[in-house]
Amino acid sequence: MEINLLIGQNISRIRREKGLSQEKLAGEAGIDRTYMTSIEKGKRSISVAVALKIANALNVSIMELISNHE
Repeated sequence: MEINLLIGQNISRIRREKGLSQEKLAGEAGIDRTYMTSIEKGKRSISVAVALKIANALNVSIMELISNHE
């Protein structure tokens, strides 16, 4: 699986498990909601810094975002 898609799917899954909207997560991570949407769809390559912001906002390790749960 392409890494961008894997990360996006993991972010979306964890976000939904925690009952957060994309808008709420984006706000907590300090990024734009439309950027969050494109990340979750796997359309964006994100930097480690952005991945860390999202992981912190979700209260998970950055490894959770890149782990293959298949």
